[in-house]
Amino acid sequence: EQYLAGLAEGVTLSYGKGVSFPVILSQRGEVLHNHRHDGILNKGNLLLVDAGAENNFRYTSDYTRTLPVDGVFETKQREIYEIVLRANTEAIVSLKPDIYYRDVHLFASQIIAEGLKELGLMKGDIQEAVKVGAHALFFPHGLGHQMGLDVHDMENLGENFVGYDDTISRSKQFGLSALRMGRKLQEGFVITVEPGIYFIPDLIDIWKKERKFEQFINYAKVEEYRDFGGIRIEDDVLITGNSHRVLGPPLAKTVDELQKMICS
Repeated sequence: EQYLAGLAEGVTLSYGKGVSFPVILSQRGEVLHNHRHDGILNKGNLLLVDAGAENNFRYTSDYTRTLPVDGVFETKQREIYEIVLRANTEAIVSLKPDIYYRDVHLFASQIIAEGLKELGLMKGDIQEAVKVGAHALFFPHGLGHQMGLDVHDMENLGENFVGYDDTISRSKQFGLSALRMGRKLQEGFVITVEPGIYFIPDLIDIWKKERKFEQFINYAKVEEYRDFGGIRIEDDVLITGNSHRVLGPPLAKTVDELQKMICS
């Protein structure tokens, strides 16, 4: 892991000012913002890579891909990956000016919850499950943030001042409260779209002990995924006059694209 993280840092320095934030590269994808790179790549594991560059004009990027170490997704990995990919692509398609980004977050959350229900990990009324935040066991962070001359642009002014305004306030609900950007999108905004699904053992244990959202979460099934790790897919998107544009050259993202890239 350390070697790969070093390669990424070297490339960014060769072409610009270096990384836009400390590289996240780990087989422990369920650990959010994990900056440790002390693991050895093992067959059957997933490698989560969240990294970005700062160019010579000081503008930043922030991408995430999750890769099978040996080039082949196992069945469970493929199933979870396809859910995250669907949330990522459909959320991006929905982007345009004058819609609340919090609504896009909830839209992606709905897709994730529906996919997890299909696998037997969630149950019951999925719309209600998302409303009360039951899906946050698996998706405990926000869908994305603004980006520009800083990877979390202007947040030193205060997230609540940058990501929210007089028309929308930050939620106090677990998961949704981590959404950095909730207000209406405007032409010229650059935002990240980064849904994920994670199986965090400590969080699972806490919720299970508290019998939290038992009507929506199949804890017996969740135990089968305890050591799964996590998957996140992230792209950078510009809001245009009436739509959006994904920035940068296309990066391998589908299961087939990733497997072909690694095996080549």
